[in-house]
Amino acid sequence: MTTKNWKEGKHYIAYTPELDIASQGKTPEQAERRLREAVDIFLEETKKMGTFDQALQSLGISRKQRRLVMPRISLSELEVRV
Repeated sequence: MTTKNWKEGKHYIAYTPELDIASQGKTPEQAERRLREAVDIFLEETKKMGTFDQALQSLGISRKQRRLVMPRISLSELEVRV
């Protein structure tokens, strides 16, 4: 899974575009730990609700045997003149 991290004000943000889930923390490590927790909760809850495969499919994620195959994500910076 791809993780993008950045600082916003006094907090650090950790984001995974494949699942469109973000979290924040006072340190980069805390933000990433909280992101892992949010991803775990997302996966557990979709399994409990019986929507796991549907949720993965809507995100462009497929399953091959017991592995998840994530879509290819390209992250780059774009400069804009203001």
